[in-house]
Amino acid sequence: MERKILHIFIYVTALMMVACSNEGIAFKKAEQSYAIGEYYAASINYKKSYSRCAPKDKAKRGVRAFMMGECYRHIGYTQKAIAAYQNAIRYNVGDSTAFLHIARQQLKAGQYKQAVQNFNRYLEFEPGSELAHSGLLSCELGPQWKAKPNQYKVKKEAIFNSRRSDYSPMLVGDDADQLVLSSTRNDATGEDISGVTGLKFGDLFFSRKNEQGKWQPVEVIEGEVNTEYDEGAPCLSPDGKTMYFTRCSSDPDYPRYAEIWKSQRSDATWSKPTKCAISRDTLTSFAHPAVSPDGQWLYFVSDSPEGEGGLDIWRTRILDNGFGGMENLGRPINTAGDEMFPAFRPNGDLYFSSDGHPGMGGLDIFIAREDSIRGTIVENQQYPLNSAADDFGMTFEGVHNRGYFCSSRNDGKGWEHIFSFECPEILQTVTGWVYEKDGYELPEALVYMVGNDGTNQKLSVKGDGSFTQVLTPGVDYVLLGTCKGYLNVKNEIRVEESEESHEYTLQFPLPPINVPVLIDNIFYEFDKADLTPESTEALDKLVEMMNQNPNITIELSAHCDYRGNDAYNQRLSQRRAESVVRYLVEHDIAQERLTAVGYGESRPKVITKKLAETLLAGTPKVTVHESDTLTEDYILAIKDKDEQEVLNALNRRTEFRVLRTTYGTTLNEYKPEQEEQKASTRRREEATDDDDFVF
Repeated sequence: MERKILHIFIYVTALMMVACSNEGIAFKKAEQSYAIGEYYAASINYKKSYSRCAPKDKAKRGVRAFMMGECYRHIGYTQKAIAAYQNAIRYNVGDSTAFLHIARQQLKAGQYKQAVQNFNRYLEFEPGSELAHSGLLSCELGPQWKAKPNQYKVKKEAIFNSRRSDYSPMLVGDDADQLVLSSTRNDATGEDISGVTGLKFGDLFFSRKNEQGKWQPVEVIEGEVNTEYDEGAPCLSPDGKTMYFTRCSSDPDYPRYAEIWKSQRSDATWSKPTKCAISRDTLTSFAHPAVSPDGQWLYFVSDSPEGEGGLDIWRTRILDNGFGGMENLGRPINTAGDEMFPAFRPNGDLYFSSDGHPGMGGLDIFIAREDSIRGTIVENQQYPLNSAADDFGMTFEGVHNRGYFCSSRNDGKGWEHIFSFECPEILQTVTGWVYEKDGYELPEALVYMVGNDGTNQKLSVKGDGSFTQVLTPGVDYVLLGTCKGYLNVKNEIRVEESEESHEYTLQFPLPPINVPVLIDNIFYEFDKADLTPESTEALDKLVEMMNQNPNITIELSAHCDYRGNDAYNQRLSQRRAESVVRYLVEHDIAQERLTAVGYGESRPKVITKKLAETLLAGTPKVTVHESDTLTEDYILAIKDKDEQEVLNALNRRTEFRVLRTTYGTTLNEYKPEQEEQKASTRRREEATDDDDFVF
């Protein structure tokens, strides 16, 4: 019997030694994983170590429970974090921050009463804690905001979401008809599981709208952006040509530091990315990029020790050869907590997420606006845009307060999903199109907007030559469309006070400098050079164009079709061109800026690509091709008389072309007598002796 008892004792002792040994191994593995930021992997081994500790070994259990809580906090497992911190406190862990951490997790779970108790317990140790005082205010404000929702409308968008984590959406395209998002879904590159999150490494995906405006299923983004590492949190430069995003590489022996990379767009794909060298500090993370609306600044998130605490939002100037120095946005934007995911609305408002400002729980979405008197003002966007969970990653549909964001609300595992949002607002906007007169859009154009309230902005246009800008009621604006190689066109608008949203629409048809430009709606009396009253509107626009471009001189030319005597046509066209010049001079345009030339039928119309498309879509439908010249033989070869008349009408036209762009300057001074001499020579060479009638 004694021998049997001895054997049992030895067996139990051996089991205890093995258990202690396994506990030590698990704890060591957990510590190694935690040191390099692999919180999910660390949580598994901390849990093993905790379960293998004897219940009476309270000190060990307390430490392991606390570290489990730390891991769960980092990976968003809120309820598990609360349970772990409760065990740590029950075992009297010697770290007072357990009260702060459990309170912040309870706040994130919407457990406001319990959070108040633990914030107050922590303040007994740290009376001046910014995070604890902010948390107490959150426990007061959160329930109030939820009880009185604001005007935001929020909806979970199933088409974008998977059974894993989907976050940081970004609208792309002139019409916001594409959406790039980050996701850890099964389609992500590779098969490895992240030691940080316990999910697959994230990749960038996209969706686009079909012709009916419906979003299509999500696909992997095209190009060389995705790797076996984590890619996410993308943003786009204002011109749509450069994408910045966060990449987190992995190393089994060293901590993971987030980096910002960029890729250039080539047609529908993205090029192989290059790393953004923001700083030489290799022990600091750089993540969550956002480009300012003017394209001059890159905003990002960093854990640099020179910040306000936790993660802060910083910025650096974008240079041709890299980046400038780092600038911390400072207070009141950054706090002792985490400020993350900066994003811009086109009007310049900065949106970001924070768990340091008073909010509803986890990360809340805030807006930072500049006030001329109070400086930077930070405002919580409240419920339902915000919730007790994490809310972040805004992207806007043009100038409107609608778009997409992501949230971990109502997800038991703390995984994020993409939601749409819309907040109704009274918005006065202007939408304009800049294009070549009689041609296509000018995506390289710029529009200068000046208001009598001090507004002075330079607006870039989209790929289709359009722009949209928010206006201030009661302000008078002047907008000048410009593009290299083209004359300027000006528009003026006065924005009236209104209780409803209104969109002003403007056209900027820029005349090219190097080719003749048709003057629409110039009419003459039958068989005469006299201008009809219907021509006044077009002529007044020509006067305005000359005033908007005071340094140009132009040739006014009139043309006839092939019917009739050549010499008669030439003389009639000359008189008609001179009639236009007289009108301009009578309206205070200097005579020396104008040259009248009649070409008769000697210069038939040459078809442009745009004109060919217009004629093909017209009634009657006329099939012509780019660079076709409407000579007499060309027109007579067409059998349909109605189509012939359309082409003859194109030949009967009044045009102008720019001779000089230096009038009134010391450079290349204009000499009118030389121009008149050249014009007279041309007229003599092109004239004939025939006097047949022509309309």
